[in-house]
Amino acid sequence: MQYYFSAALSSYAILFFSQNRILGVLLLVVSFFNFDAGLSGLISVIGSLLLVNTLGFKKEDIKSGLYSFNSLLLGIGFGTFFSFSFAYWLWLAAACLLCVVLSVNLSSFLGKYALPSLSIPFVLTFWMVLIASNGYLGMGLLQKGSSLIFELNTNPPSHFSQLCLFFDHLNIPAYVLLFFRSVSAILFQNSVLAGIIISIGFLIHSRIGFSLLVLGFIVSCVINQLTGTYPGGISNYYLGANFMMVSCAIGGFFLIPSWRAYVWAIAVIPFTFLVLNGLSRVLLLFNLPVFSMPFCLVTLGLLYFFMLRKKPGKLQLTPFQYYSPETNLYQFLNDRQRLKDFKYFNLSLPFMGAWTVSQGYEGSITHKGDWQHALDFVLKDLDNKTYQLPGVKAEDYYCFNKPVLAVADGQVEEVIGHIDDNAIGQVNLQQNWGNTIVIKHAENLYSKVSHLKKNSIKVKAGDYVKQGDIIALCGNSGRSPEPHLHFQVQCTPYIGSKTYPYPFAYFTVAGQPGLKTFEVPQEGATIERPEINPYLKNAFHFQPGYVAIVTGDNGHTETWEVFTDDFNSTYFFCHENQAVAYFVSNASVFYFTRFYGERNSLLFRFYQLAYKINYSQQPVADHFAIDAESLNPALWLQDFLAPFYRFIQNSYSNSIEKRPDGLIVHSKVNRQLLRRGKKLVQAEIFVDNKGIQGFALQYQNKNLKVKWETSSV
Repeated sequence: MQYYFSAALSSYAILFFSQNRILGVLLLVVSFFNFDAGLSGLISVIGSLLLVNTLGFKKEDIKSGLYSFNSLLLGIGFGTFFSFSFAYWLWLAAACLLCVVLSVNLSSFLGKYALPSLSIPFVLTFWMVLIASNGYLGMGLLQKGSSLIFELNTNPPSHFSQLCLFFDHLNIPAYVLLFFRSVSAILFQNSVLAGIIISIGFLIHSRIGFSLLVLGFIVSCVINQLTGTYPGGISNYYLGANFMMVSCAIGGFFLIPSWRAYVWAIAVIPFTFLVLNGLSRVLLLFNLPVFSMPFCLVTLGLLYFFMLRKKPGKLQLTPFQYYSPETNLYQFLNDRQRLKDFKYFNLSLPFMGAWTVSQGYEGSITHKGDWQHALDFVLKDLDNKTYQLPGVKAEDYYCFNKPVLAVADGQVEEVIGHIDDNAIGQVNLQQNWGNTIVIKHAENLYSKVSHLKKNSIKVKAGDYVKQGDIIALCGNSGRSPEPHLHFQVQCTPYIGSKTYPYPFAYFTVAGQPGLKTFEVPQEGATIERPEINPYLKNAFHFQPGYVAIVTGDNGHTETWEVFTDDFNSTYFFCHENQAVAYFVSNASVFYFTRFYGERNSLLFRFYQLAYKINYSQQPVADHFAIDAESLNPALWLQDFLAPFYRFIQNSYSNSIEKRPDGLIVHSKVNRQLLRRGKKLVQAEIFVDNKGIQGFALQYQNKNLKVKWETSSV
């Protein structure tokens, strides 16, 4: 029952690109301002949900309302246009079935191009109903009024109370009344009170979305005033279902909100005028209203247009839909900084120990032009020398004869290993790269190490190597006056290919705190692979099937199990409250990526205090995405300004304390408001050789201690 209740509310909320339950409840209530329409819409939603669930469609899509919101619009449209009768319910059932079929098919077809179906299934289905009812003696359907078909701007339904009439005649500016009527028109209504209630719900859901509704309304009215397109004023239905919704969709839902997206939210309005007016003239020949088809066509056309760009630039499409403009924005910005594991292939350093970058990108010696994105490495002693006296032989240099490692898994593409090593001070310009290995790691991603020692190469073309395998020894062949290791990334498998800028995944820099993640080391820096603490890695390297039973000193117990989803992403699932916390656990770090569910759960507390853990014991400084899902009016000003300027930031930090019997991870969560900070959470995680033993935290003037136990599935 809970599943169907959530799916039904989502069917309402998704009309405004939302999954917010408060908005869903308000839309459900407002739909009954026209009782016939509200009842028909609810019955259509329930019937559609039962149908798709019985037939075994994907539960996540069903619960989101993806397959039922068009049926909701269809039911509301039926109740608005036609009177109840036996034929009414018969054709409504048939039309709902057609609408569901179109919803599923169009979602699948357009989904292949990463495009939404929007309200196209509703529009096509209702057009069929209107065409059929106009041509076959009405099929028994009794229309309430022909003016609805053309204007959808009639007097308030007879079921409205005196309270509704009072709001309809409020002594406030006419444009304000028109705004609320336009919002209500999305549910086929013409009620100020309905528009106010919907607007409050939408404002609770999204400040960015609400601002875009207002922006779309203002720009549409200004353009109409300047051009005189509609001398008597724009229909409130045209405003709500087309102009305002297209501005909201483009400016804040399908594009990451930014000033550039807002510019497009304005530019799309005159574009929509053209499509709406042209389509209206065509459909008038068949006595059909345009409904929201202009909104659908313009939105789909622009989305596909944006997708075809080779270089997206700073106008970004929403990569993952959270059904909230604020969450889309905050999570996108946070992920861009944090989730580089998903952007880059994980390349480790090609050597053991601490080596110095003797020549970096755009180096002054040989790293120029097409070969500027390369690195040279040497070993140095405490006196900053690369050799021991007398320094006249290759063997005197510290890096000579040292192991060279594969930076990642891959297949060996090219090998040259027969070239003699140079005498110190001499170079081989005929065989510039000297002894070289090229390894393919992915399509258009190759690593190359050069100037290797003669006859030291341990692989041949076609071999498969693992990250960290010894593949050769450092030498002095090719254009190399003294022993050093040359490394570069390239897009083609040939020796001599152009270089490509690419970071190393994880490394430390001598004299600098913290772990460097997906960066290119600077010239002069001494870097090395992070030294992994076995306690930390054992404690946080969670694998599918792992089960933890955590119990607070308040008696609350939760059972967490690790799963993988269809995209091979790992997550904790809480069996008691269905909360989910996604995480990454690789060879160097553990970190959470996203949390869904109850904010008062123990899993959410662990998500906060173990947000990122470096297995190398290096201190961590990180940031949380702002929680746009909480009803916190103090953050609403930030939400309104977020596409242009952000002044609130949630930060995370931790440090490791060594103990004789294990480790303690000290973590903090702070909120930064301009230059002022506020501590939100302070915690300790207790770790020994068996793993995590528990954690303790202080938050909101509360203290909580939690015991951690593992269990087999």
